[in-house]
Amino acid sequence: MTITVLLFLVGLFLIIKGGDVFVDRAVWIAEVFNIPKFIIGATIVSIATTLPEILVSTIATFSGNNSIAMGNAVGSVTANTAMIMAISIIFLSSTIETKNFKFGMICLISSAFILMMICKNGTVSALGSLLAFGVVIIFTWNNLSSSKQNSVLKTSNGNVILPAIPIIKPTKKQVFINSSLFVLSAAAITVGAKLLVESGTDIAKALGVSERVIGLTIIAIGTSLPELVTTITAIAKKHSSLSIGNIIGANIIDLSLIIPICSFISTGKFGVPLTFEPQYEMLDIPICLGFILIACLPPLLKKKFYKFQGVALLVLYFLYIGFSVL
Repeated sequence: MTITVLLFLVGLFLIIKGGDVFVDRAVWIAEVFNIPKFIIGATIVSIATTLPEILVSTIATFSGNNSIAMGNAVGSVTANTAMIMAISIIFLSSTIETKNFKFGMICLISSAFILMMICKNGTVSALGSLLAFGVVIIFTWNNLSSSKQNSVLKTSNGNVILPAIPIIKPTKKQVFINSSLFVLSAAAITVGAKLLVESGTDIAKALGVSERVIGLTIIAIGTSLPELVTTITAIAKKHSSLSIGNIIGANIIDLSLIIPICSFISTGKFGVPLTFEPQYEMLDIPICLGFILIACLPPLLKKKFYKFQGVALLVLYFLYIGFSVL
């Protein structure tokens, strides 16, 4: 048991440290091409910080641990929204420009509703997964279109004068170092994810705790730590757009990319749809949607975030975790 716990901690460390380096290198690469901060947050950083969730859930599905795969995906969105985004709202609510995130929040709400529709009777619909996957495609396309619009310089009367040039002109040494760190950090996340799934499953069995609870709590929060690190950094540097954009993008990827991928893996490898415990359908997915609505409806309707949203989300999240564990 001691060795299993140590392997779990090693896996967690590799994911946290690997995710931290991976995000830094991803942002450096994005800045070389002069991509706006809110685009970096909603695409590059979101994909980078969700890599642990993607790998953990796919590895768990390949291993037949569907409860961990679902718990990690749904639990990560719940943790991102009700804990990490809540912290960002509390500290940065007055500086967040909601206009940048309107489309993203609509996509996020749509993703959660679609998830409720395709998760019925203990299985994830393979056909419905295609519908969910469509949301992340639309979201990515919109961000790329916005990035393209922001990649040119204009005169005061709106005329385009020339393409925006990179704000950083890297040396060959910098390119080699950053590329190497990017690849190595991705490898560290991959190894860490495998250790986390295998040791987490063993711990759950040894303690008599369900894989669902392990997936929703320890593994989900563990794989969400890169988002937490990004948010704390954003708070310290007053980069509110990067923080909120990252969380919204990460949540859309978790719901509209990870679960469909797991569904396709299960259907392709085992010949059956992705299955899950009834509690996901009755409790965890509806609560996840509820947290998303609390976080997104006020800025969509009133065009601003409120500190009380963050406080309410944090309190409700810890009550939910306590209830799930007990």
